[in-house]
Amino acid sequence: MNAVLARLLALHPKRIDLSLDRIERLLAALDNPQRRLPPAIHVAGTNGKGSTIAFMRAALEAAGKRVHVYTSPNLVRLNERFRLARDRGGRLVDDAELGEALGECEVKNGGAPITVFEMETAAAFLLFSRHPADIALLEVGLGGRLDATNVIERPLTSVITRLSLDHREFLGDSLAKVAAEKAGILKPAVPAVIASQAREALAVIERQAARLRAPLKIAGEDWTATEERGRLVYQDQDGLLDLPAPKLYGRHQFENAGTAIASLRASGLRLPAAAFEAAMVQVEWPARMQRLSHGGLAELAPSGSELWLDGGHNVDGGQAIAAALADLEERVSRPVVVIVGMLSTKDCAGFLRNFSGLARRVIAVPIHQDKAVPAGELAEIAASIGIPALTRHNHGRWARTQILISPRLTLVPRVTCRTFERPPEKI
Repeated sequence: MNAVLARLLALHPKRIDLSLDRIERLLAALDNPQRRLPPAIHVAGTNGKGSTIAFMRAALEAAGKRVHVYTSPNLVRLNERFRLARDRGGRLVDDAELGEALGECEVKNGGAPITVFEMETAAAFLLFSRHPADIALLEVGLGGRLDATNVIERPLTSVITRLSLDHREFLGDSLAKVAAEKAGILKPAVPAVIASQAREALAVIERQAARLRAPLKIAGEDWTATEERGRLVYQDQDGLLDLPAPKLYGRHQFENAGTAIASLRASGLRLPAAAFEAAMVQVEWPARMQRLSHGGLAELAPSGSELWLDGGHNVDGGQAIAAALADLEERVSRPVVVIVGMLSTKDCAGFLRNFSGLARRVIAVPIHQDKAVPAGELAEIAASIGIPALTRHNHGRWARTQILISPRLTLVPRVTCRTFERPPEKI
C-alpha cells in the first residue's frame, strides 16, 4: 500500500488545479464505474459534512439498508475513507482490496498528472461499483463545483451543510464565492437540502437552485431541528419526530442530525421513526468532540480530568467546539486547556479567539505536515489574543503525550493526531 501511495504522490501536480478533466479521463479509462453506483446522496459544505453522513449511515443501517460511504480526510489510515456495504453494517476496505483498486487506477492513468484525491475517488467508485448496496453516501473533498466527486450525474439528493470561510486560496475570500463553489453540486430537478446559512451564502445557493429548477429544503424554512428538554425535535411537512439527543456531543450536532434526517426524507427513502431513534444513540464519528476515556493518552491525564478530541480547524469550527466546552463547563466546572496544532493555511488567530475567556491556557504542538505553523509561532498568536500559551515539542514516538501532565480538560484538534499510528481510542 505504501509503495502505491508513493508512486501516486509522484504524479500529483505541484499545485492543486481544481478541474474535472483528469478524473473524467481516468474514469473513462476504467469504463465509467461512477455510472454503476447505487443511488447516491452527495454532501458538500464547510463544517458538519462527516457528521451528517455519519447520522445518515446510522439511520440507513438501522433500517436494514446496505450503505457505501466515501469520506475524507482520514485520521490514521487511508482505508477509513472507504466503507463498503454488507448485510449488517459496513466494513472499511481491507489493505489488499484497496491496494488492488488503486493499482488498477494507476495502470489506467498511464503516468499522467493527477491528484491523489482524484485517484482515491476513482478507486472508491471502482470499489463501490463491484459491491452491491442500496445507497452510497459521498462527501465532497474540496469545494464542490470542480471536486472529483462531482462527476455523479444525478444523485438522489444534494446536501450543503453549514458554510464558512476555509481554503480561501481555492474557494475565494467571501461567503458568496464559497457558496458558489459549493452550490456547484446542485443538479437539475434534484432536491437539495440546505443547512442554516448566512444570508449572503443562502442567496447564492437559491439563485443556482432556481436556474437548475432544483427544489430546496432549507433549514428554518422547510424543516427544523431543535433541542427541547434534552431531546431532538425534528419537524417538516411530513410530520414531527421526537428523538433522543444525538450521541455526538455538542449543540451543533442537533443541526447536523436534522440535516441528515431532512436529506433522507428528501431522497424519498421512507425510513421508520425507529431507524432515526436508533441513529441518534448508535452514531459513531471519531474526533468530533470525542471523549477519550481509555487508552494510553487517557491514562496519562490526571485523575478526575477529561480528555476530548476534536478536528475543528476553521473559525466556525472553533466556535462550535468552544460552545460545546462551555456547556461542559456549566455542568462540571474544570479548567480548560487547549492543545492545538494548525496549518498556516488556516486562520489560527480566528480559531483560537473562540477560546478567549474560556481556556486557562493553550499548549501549542508541532505537526509534521507541509505548511505547519511552528509551535512557538502558534503560542505567540494565542498570547497575542490574551490566552496564556506554551509549547511542547515531539522528540520521539510518544513524546507528544508529555503535554498531558497538567490539564484537567483537554482539547486536541484533529490536525494534531493525523500522524498517530493507531486510532485515538486505542492509543
